[in-house]
Amino acid sequence: MVNIKRSPIVDTGEAVGIVAAQSLGEPGTQMTMRTFHYAGVAEHVPLGLPRLIEIVDARRDISKSLMDIYLTKEYSKDKKKVEKIAKGIEQLTLGKVAKIVEDFENKSIRIIVDVKYLESRNLTFRELVKKISKFLNGSARVRTKSGKYILITAKTSYVQLRKMSMKLKSLHLFGIKGLSKATVAKDDASKEYFIRVGGSNISELKKMEEIDFSRLYTNSIRDIEKHFGIEAARSAIVKEIKQVMDLQGLAVDVRHVMLIADAMCSRGYVEPVGRHGLSGKKESILARAAFEETIKHLVNASIKGEEDKLNGVTENIIIGQTIKLGTGKVKLVMR
Repeated sequence: MVNIKRSPIVDTGEAVGIVAAQSLGEPGTQMTMRTFHYAGVAEHVPLGLPRLIEIVDARRDISKSLMDIYLTKEYSKDKKKVEKIAKGIEQLTLGKVAKIVEDFENKSIRIIVDVKYLESRNLTFRELVKKISKFLNGSARVRTKSGKYILITAKTSYVQLRKMSMKLKSLHLFGIKGLSKATVAKDDASKEYFIRVGGSNISELKKMEEIDFSRLYTNSIRDIEKHFGIEAARSAIVKEIKQVMDLQGLAVDVRHVMLIADAMCSRGYVEPVGRHGLSGKKESILARAAFEETIKHLVNASIKGEEDKLNGVTENIIIGQTIKLGTGKVKLVMR
């Protein structure tokens, strides 16, 4: 006896795109605009609708990027070793170790250094002065007072003095650029310690032998695509969208999310869903025009002499004919 089973994937002609869009869109209207707090790291991480928009728009600069850094077996079980690595990873800027006061009357900048905090990060006052002198590169005079203060004087305009002050605040002293608030957390499943940081800088972390690069993760889809490839980016899109839905308490089948991720990555690179991506590159002229920039799409199609074969959902709804999907895919002729 032959055991006939239905397709484990989907029936032929099923309107999977519309079903997936509705399955994500309908619960999406119930999302709140709240943010989420990760202990000690990047306090305002967007969730709900703002985060979902970031993902489907495939934004390069997201509002709050995070990284989970796992270490090799040699370090991952020892909390003290992990804490030491975390301290070395976290970026230290001059603004964190010193108070910068501008004196416009004397055209000078006074840097009041927190020496104890500076030394806790394995930097001496003398090394700090050298870094500041190198950064200014002769454009201003650098003097020290009582081993706690640094006085910078410059023959320049007030505007340039303010610009110099702002640049000094963000002067990189130690650690990896772009990574802040490194905290050590414990993975309940594997019982090992890992580091969670605000920001993303995979290219610099690649150089560190202590890090297990195969398990490095960031919520920046673009960074994952750049360093790990399109398949990893697709998996990250699925994970991030599913996480947003789950945290909101919305039950959405993962296969709908997978379809969105597949569509965004189908051309070998991550594309946004909007007019600069999938919606703006549809084969159908009417489908493109129905989304945004209607006149532009119609005029361009007229100039090129394009033809719309009316195979999709949107274009058939526009002209009022049966959609060639689902029950509309089957034609039955009776005598």
